Amino acid sequence: MTKKYFLEGLSCASCASKIQVALKKIKGIRTELNFATGTLTISGADKEKEKRIFNIIKSIEPDIRIVTVSDDGATANETESGTQVLKKISYASGLFIIGLLIDYYFLPKAVPEGMGYANFWYVFIPYLLAYLISGQDVLFKAARNIRKGLFFDESILMSIATLGAFAIKEFPEAVGVMLFFKVGEYLEQRAVNRSRKSIQHLLKIRADYANRFKDGKTEQVPPETVQVGDIIVIKPGERIPLDGVVIQGVTTVDTSPITGESMPRTLREGDIALSGMINQNALIMVRVTKPFSESTVNKILNLVEKAAGRKAPTERFITRFSRVYTPIVVSFAIVIAVLPPLSYKIPILTPLFPHVETWSEWIYRALVFLVIACPCALVLSIPVGFFAGIGASAKRGVLFKGSNYLEAFRSVHTMVFDKTGTLTEGVFKVVEVKPYNGFTEDELLRIAAVAESHSNHPIASSIIKAYGKIPEDTVIKKYEEIPSHGVRVITEEGEFIVGNDRILHMNGYAIEHQNCITEGTVVHVAVNRKYAGYILLADTIRDDAITAIKSLKKEGIKEVVMLTGDDREAARLVSRQLNIDNYYAELLPHEKIEVVKRLEKKGKTIAFVGDGINDAPVLMASDIGIAMGGLGSDAAIEAADVVLMKDRLTSLVDAILISRKTKNIVQSNITIVFLVKLFFLSLGALGMATMWEAVFADVGVAILAVLNSTRILKL
Repeated sequence: MTKKYFLEGLSCASCASKIQVALKKIKGIRTELNFATGTLTISGADKEKEKRIFNIIKSIEPDIRIVTVSDDGATANETESGTQVLKKISYASGLFIIGLLIDYYFLPKAVPEGMGYANFWYVFIPYLLAYLISGQDVLFKAARNIRKGLFFDESILMSIATLGAFAIKEFPEAVGVMLFFKVGEYLEQRAVNRSRKSIQHLLKIRADYANRFKDGKTEQVPPETVQVGDIIVIKPGERIPLDGVVIQGVTTVDTSPITGESMPRTLREGDIALSGMINQNALIMVRVTKPFSESTVNKILNLVEKAAGRKAPTERFITRFSRVYTPIVVSFAIVIAVLPPLSYKIPILTPLFPHVETWSEWIYRALVFLVIACPCALVLSIPVGFFAGIGASAKRGVLFKGSNYLEAFRSVHTMVFDKTGTLTEGVFKVVEVKPYNGFTEDELLRIAAVAESHSNHPIASSIIKAYGKIPEDTVIKKYEEIPSHGVRVITEEGEFIVGNDRILHMNGYAIEHQNCITEGTVVHVAVNRKYAGYILLADTIRDDAITAIKSLKKEGIKEVVMLTGDDREAARLVSRQLNIDNYYAELLPHEKIEVVKRLEKKGKTIAFVGDGINDAPVLMASDIGIAMGGLGSDAAIEAADVVLMKDRLTSLVDAILISRKTKNIVQSNITIVFLVKLFFLSLGALGMATMWEAVFADVGVAILAVLNSTRILKL
């Protein structure tokens, strides 16, 4: 059994990483923590293990609230949590201001007088109350982590720094740092939630209910309870809750929730209605063909939710780096606090110091250094950039299955296309019927239509349409579909074979036929091993194919290759029209995989673009598999790494641009964080930075990185 929970208040990428590591140690269950959506999915856990999971989460992040996923609950809880934080900040700020007024205006000499005087306490108590109100959760978390042996946590570093400031009587800075740390955390969480909502918005495309029609009555039920074969009613303005076939009514639907493009589509009786579409102007009745778990909308939701869980190489590197980085800087802080004062006491070294070196001065420098060294900004800046990129691409109808594919897409060297249904419309039209050996055109079309009557291939449909009648499939005694060749049937009239040139020369066959050099797709027909003639079909090139390939080359794609099982003349024609660099024709399915593997051996990133149905093996074999027409295609969502929901080739250009923009933003985030940290670490070590600068170098730079990441959502 699989359960999903929303982790309210999870805005720390470093903490999310720690939770993931801890949960992986529990055997016999499967957990998936998605920082991008703030959700935790648990599979195969009983009540005891579920309780253990919750305890682990609470031990790492006590303030997280674990709630069952619902469309409204998570948002409400999130808002409530933000309000509580603001109240704490407001109360602490008021007391902090009171302390500053007393300290600097009414009793400016109270602190130096010491604890033995009442004036000291008049100043100290407002500061202490402000500190405890704003930082109690940080202190408690630090204490818990110390008991567990986790000494490099941000809460511990912040607690040591601020308590150390209290110890050396730097009260305003201690309170100010903790207060502004909480303000920064709040703003950081708001910024993370803003990025997170870009993905959560995409997850609200499912209908909350279905109108099931039964025994002449309509009742509202959850979509999950509707069975295959049930009839549902969709009224104007409602979302289609499940996939099915229209059995009554004509309407226009908005496909933008699942394609990102508000192109209206007309649905009539017999048309497929996909979940997630919005019915616009008329009531329709639909017979359900898939349960909710297998519906288009549910597969899209799963795809988008899981995408951020697949980390890019940059993310994995930063996570590993931060584990090394933090202990190193903590070690430096200890050296800064201890070495100079001890060295000053050594007579031979004393003249090297320009003034008297005190423990309080160097401890303060070390505390500043510790605050600056907090790794949260470093760890947060990368995943936020990637899941903002995933959200931006999904809004444009391009679904990446993970940030690893989003990052790799920018460096694609060779784009390999399948021909039929990808570069062409996949809608064939018979343009010539050429009979031989005494057969007539009508006979040739009839024989081909009968043979193809059990096939669902686009060529078969085109031949049957050209025949203009319903084929007499009852005369078929035996039907055999031969992959990448054609079909062979046994009828009352004998053996019919219909297919490409290969079928005439397969094992046991050597049918003599006329050599035909034509521009198009040729279907040969033979009756009782006697050549009957051929049918020539033409496929229309997609409207945006020329523009897309030209734009891809302009954006840096070095080579465009086309693969097809069609004959060389048809392939050559399409290749010439589209200005394709290289093409391979008359390929069997396994030969397409071999071609892709040969291209990959050159050491360049290869992306294969196919229709996601016939090309599923090649999609899985390539570096990046891209499925065209993911709308309603189960194989596309299952086999591909990237799904183009708009069924438009120009979406490939959008994907490249978003991939590059995302990578640029991630790299700029890394640069910003490293430069700011390095700059302030140097100032801290030299005693030129205070706690205020340290807070900016920690929380402030994290907020900058998150806000920088949200720029991609405006594309």
